Amino acid sequence: MRANKLTRATQEPAWVRTLLLTVGLGFLFFFLGLPLIAVFVEALAQGLPIYLEALKEPETRSAIWLTIVIALAVLPFNILFGVAAAWAIAKFDFRGKSLLITLIDLPFAVSPVVAGLIFILMFGSQGYFGEWMAAHDLKIIFAVPGMILATLFITFPFIARELIPLMQSQGKDEEEAAVSLGASGWQMFWRVTLPNIKWGLLYGVILSNARAMGEFGAVSVVSGHIRGETNTLPLHVEILYNEYNAIGAFAAASVLALLALVTLVAKTVVEWRMKAETDMLNAELPGEKTS
Repeated sequence: MRANKLTRATQEPAWVRTLLLTVGLGFLFFFLGLPLIAVFVEALAQGLPIYLEALKEPETRSAIWLTIVIALAVLPFNILFGVAAAWAIAKFDFRGKSLLITLIDLPFAVSPVVAGLIFILMFGSQGYFGEWMAAHDLKIIFAVPGMILATLFITFPFIARELIPLMQSQGKDEEEAAVSLGASGWQMFWRVTLPNIKWGLLYGVILSNARAMGEFGAVSVVSGHIRGETNTLPLHVEILYNEYNAIGAFAAASVLALLALVTLVAKTVVEWRMKAETDMLNAELPGEKTS
């Protein structure tokens, strides 16, 4: 009886459900689907051969390659920091824990443009370390190292933020049991912790990689916009569009759109695997009967 009352309380008339579904799908189509379709329509407006020629331009290929290089360069650091920070926050109690959580969220609160200006203030020719770097012939700003640093600052919270709630929900019983059975720290991590967080880690990697490839603000400030050297795909799209090269701009943008679609598919697959694994674990545990 109670379950029937709860069911009736959460049900809405058919017209309300239809209206909500129509509004939601309409929003997704007009603000996500339609712009995505427009990108490919404009890119292919003069035919496939012209589209492929635009992608074969040396500067476009350089931008694609640099985007991939930066994304791959920041990935190991994001994984290392994300796992270490999540492990420390979820498994240990220590002074400064709240401060660490706040610092992890800092890139979400700071504008990417401001983040780029911070790196210029630190490593620019007039910055705090400018004279020392010039004396040692080191160049970070208006070069690839500065772009990697800016991208790293923007992307480092994603893996940690995905793993922290996951590892907190898992608790520390399995790790403590492994240690009590004589496992070393590395054995505990590789055989207990990592298998338990593998899907959450992969999910965080996908999100971090997507943000790295699409970052514009911070990278734009520190790149210098040097053609063929420090232009990533988002920066290259802006340059081509400002030069009224619509086909080239939309062709480059279509590559970013394809990367976004691949990321979306990978994200959906990981979410499905995470849900399936969670449901399997819940089924194996002795459940409580619900009324």
